[in-house]
Amino acid sequence: MRVLIIEDDPEVAAHIKKGLTESGYIVDHVSDGKDGLFMAASENYDVMIIDRMLPKLDGLSIIKTIRATGKQTPVLILSALAQIDDRVQGLREGGDDYLTKPFAFSELLARLEALLRRAHQNTEIETHYRVADLEIDLLSRLVKRSEKVIDLQPREFRLLEYLMRHAGQVVTRTMLLENVWDYHFDPQTNVIDVHISRLRRKIDKGFSQPLLHTVRGAGYVLRESN
Repeated sequence: MRVLIIEDDPEVAAHIKKGLTESGYIVDHVSDGKDGLFMAASENYDVMIIDRMLPKLDGLSIIKTIRATGKQTPVLILSALAQIDDRVQGLREGGDDYLTKPFAFSELLARLEALLRRAHQNTEIETHYRVADLEIDLLSRLVKRSEKVIDLQPREFRLLEYLMRHAGQVVTRTMLLENVWDYHFDPQTNVIDVHISRLRRKIDKGFSQPLLHTVRGAGYVLRESN
């Protein structure tokens, strides 16, 4: 699941990003309204967290603009403005939920999960992927192969989610670093090789057909064997 955070308080943003990343989400963060609008309009996210008071462009203006384009991505508004009129205005301007600061991360996570469930019920948002007999459910965070439940660590889950979303396509190391590890540089480590090896053992070992393949000199691909 991809989440966009538009929040100018670095401590709040870091707290949310850390918690969501540990929960298996792929997270992008921007700190001002202008960059936030660009990201919200140009990228596809499953849910967005938008602070109401932002530099350059306020949160409600971002929401109004993206709603005017027809984009219905669920939005959780964050704000220190806690009066009933403030909450009502935020919801009427296109927000789907409103959480006041300070907040507990557990409540924020529960609200995001509720937004994703509602979005799944009301639209055709894809939350379940299948390659051969391997399945992943993004809402229940359940992975199975031939009905056998596979236990994955959060980073392994994110890696498999990305590979499943791009099943049949060669995924490069750069793509994995940027979208699974949020690195926009090569750390010159074997972190990808280690995680690919762990994931391969969990989803392929003991099964007759390998699904996770290495494409020499290019990257990796999740597909049925030819």
